[in-house]
Amino acid sequence: TKREIEALHKLMPTEALVLRAGEWAEADPATLATGERIKVRPGERIPTDARLVEGIGSIDQSAITGESLPRTVKPGDELYAGTINADTTLEALVLRPVSESSLQRILNLVTTARSQREPIQRFIDKVSEPYATGVALASLAVFLVWWLGLSREWKESLYTAITLLIVASPCALIIATPTATLAAIARAARGGVLFKGGQSIDALANISAVCFDKTGTLTFGKPQMYEVHPVGWSDGRELLALAAGLEADSTHPIAEAVRRAATQRGIEALPLADVRHVAGRGVVGLWTSAGVTREVRLGSMAHTEELIPVCFRARVREVLGKMRERGHIAVVVAVPAAEASDLPVSAPAGGAAVLIMADAVRPGAAQLVSELHALKVHRVRMLTGDSRVTAERVAASLGIDEVSAELLPEDKLRAVDELKRASREKKLGGVAVIGDGVNDAPALAAADVSVGIGSIGSDAALESADIVLLSDDLATVPWAVRLARRARTTVKINLVFALSVIALMGLATLVGSLVGRPVPLSIGVLAHEGGTILVVANSLRLLMFPGLRRKAEPKPPKG
Repeated sequence: TKREIEALHKLMPTEALVLRAGEWAEADPATLATGERIKVRPGERIPTDARLVEGIGSIDQSAITGESLPRTVKPGDELYAGTINADTTLEALVLRPVSESSLQRILNLVTTARSQREPIQRFIDKVSEPYATGVALASLAVFLVWWLGLSREWKESLYTAITLLIVASPCALIIATPTATLAAIARAARGGVLFKGGQSIDALANISAVCFDKTGTLTFGKPQMYEVHPVGWSDGRELLALAAGLEADSTHPIAEAVRRAATQRGIEALPLADVRHVAGRGVVGLWTSAGVTREVRLGSMAHTEELIPVCFRARVREVLGKMRERGHIAVVVAVPAAEASDLPVSAPAGGAAVLIMADAVRPGAAQLVSELHALKVHRVRMLTGDSRVTAERVAASLGIDEVSAELLPEDKLRAVDELKRASREKKLGGVAVIGDGVNDAPALAAADVSVGIGSIGSDAALESADIVLLSDDLATVPWAVRLARRARTTVKINLVFALSVIALMGLATLVGSLVGRPVPLSIGVLAHEGGTILVVANSLRLLMFPGLRRKAEPKPPKG
């Protein structure tokens, strides 16, 4: 178990290539300072948390997050300590020293988790000393009663007392819980889940209701373009290329979604001149095609309407209305019609396109609710500050039982408290809150067990949540619940077995001695040590708990 947990230490890089005094030099990662420039060659591990500034490549995070596919990174993305550069040479700026890196924080949490105990373990720890003292006194009493009260030979009496002392010793009982807890922590860490001790395992195993945040938890919190709907323009690809050209230098989430959609479709952004942003409305630029220069706009209907040919405006409004009713994000890119005398035959007439986007759900979300229901988690509820239309669209697509939208942090806290009271009144299990660890802090604190998700680089989640899921895949939530329940079952089996061995062998020792068929000391030793070994072996079976079975994600909906 210790080897499984401390395998994370092997992920810590032992050297780094850093730019110092104008030259690249090998250095100890522990000497890296914030702001220094490092180079990571193919096959090397990222020495510490850093932000990519040069190169586009793939990062293998499987050892930390459990994700099977590498993550594509580009300049501006964060790289995490211990992950592996899968292909091209990358250059990055150090974000934080090794001692404060995400991997080191994970190691610290895992180490701390090993010292935390489940409620049953705390009870056993509390009673183990008086129990052991009681067994010693009981054995002494048996010796005296057998020798003085029953007039047995002192050797026979001592033999019986020693046998009772051995078979009634609480070794298997004391080790029943920590071995299962450590094995579960180790197996979870290998699957990208950090349990902060046995208490977290016990709380997760006992849940009957789950509350999810939406933005950043059920969804990525970033819009993704699903469709380009052209109006009066034959080629939506060209309008997307114009939109990508307008948004080429913007860091706005919609701009990133436009550029990402163009790249995914193999569309190269068209060059535009005099691109400028109009605060609160959109972007405008100049496009030259077939010798004709025209203004192009991207943004709201109010911003683009002036350029849309009159005959197409009603249709654009209709498409925008339908998309907003469905909770989608929709923006318009518009190109005006040129004067007939200026317009060559080869130049397209004016028109527009509605760019349809939505906040993409995380992997594993499609099967999340059905799997939780199969685990007898009766209520799955969304708590979000987003608009009701958007929240209900996401909830309907995922089959979530209840939706509470447009909530402030204090509203989320109140909703969690109400759900906890209802669960206690009905004598159900606890309430879990799953969020991103930042804006959900009050609700996470109020929950019976809190889970931070997709948070390998999130300080808040690593510090505030009881359990941290290191990957973006929501399928790890029901997997972690199954593992926690298996661990709890293992503990129960261990305790029943340990107590049974103590009770049966203690009774056999006393009755056997009274009827003249004493239990051999060797049998007592075998029962005691054998019981301990079997308890440990049963706990270590948790290390073979099946991994996550990943299902194919459905394609995003159109329109």
